[in-house]
Amino acid sequence: MTAIADVRTAPRRAPIRRIVALRPVGRGGRPTLAITAATGGGLIGLWFLVSSLRLASPLFLPRPDEVVTQFIAVATDGYANATLFEHVEASLARVMSALLLAAAAGIPVGLLMGMNRWVKGVLDAPIGFYWPLPPLAYLPLMIIWLGIGEVSKVLLLTLAMFAPICLSAQAGVRSVSVERVNVALSLGAGRGQLFRDIVFPSALPEILTGLRISVGIGWGTLVAAELIAARRGIGYMIMSASEFLATDVVFVGIIVIAACAFAFSAAMRGLEHWLVPWKGKS
Repeated sequence: MTAIADVRTAPRRAPIRRIVALRPVGRGGRPTLAITAATGGGLIGLWFLVSSLRLASPLFLPRPDEVVTQFIAVATDGYANATLFEHVEASLARVMSALLLAAAAGIPVGLLMGMNRWVKGVLDAPIGFYWPLPPLAYLPLMIIWLGIGEVSKVLLLTLAMFAPICLSAQAGVRSVSVERVNVALSLGAGRGQLFRDIVFPSALPEILTGLRISVGIGWGTLVAAELIAARRGIGYMIMSASEFLATDVVFVGIIVIAACAFAFSAAMRGLEHWLVPWKGKS
């Protein structure tokens, strides 16, 4: 019994705590461009290998060189009664028009929702109701209410982009430091000055992130928008090619949409680095 009591009352050895140094990620870490390029090259190589070995039918998976050949043909000779430039121009006009409308409405509404509980309480339900809906769900309503012209296409894209911009602006206001607001008020800042110097700059990173997300959603909705009696546009070209099983043209359209979306995302990242250089450094 004594031996057992001694064992039970013996002090336990304290666990050894180790400090693990985290490797920096993001802007402070090492660049990932080489890894990204290698990954992209590997995916293209895998695509070429699978298509060359006929593991998939050429009708469903053309080789990369065939897609490049078709890209040159579409760029020079056109497809579906329009050149590639005209298709891209029509799609860009729709997406950018919708982005301007969504930003002009979404940013002020989101800021108001973040600063005023009455505005938030009134608009939470409508935005929360339609935001999860896929654009194809209310596409028939756009056709019934507005017809098959450009207005219905642009409005469909605007609705798809509005919610992420609005919610990002609201989240940006909610992320404002209370200490900074109290310091500004103690120094005599008015409501206008408080918004201009504290609230809006603090919310700007979230707003820019919302713009990037909304453009990605807009390009994803483009094919659905151009189902409405379109005669030009990348989405229209893809749908026309799919009807004739022209898979190489479908790949051309997908690559063009991805390139446009990537270019805009890169431009937005550059704008973000210029407007909010402090992001990620605190």
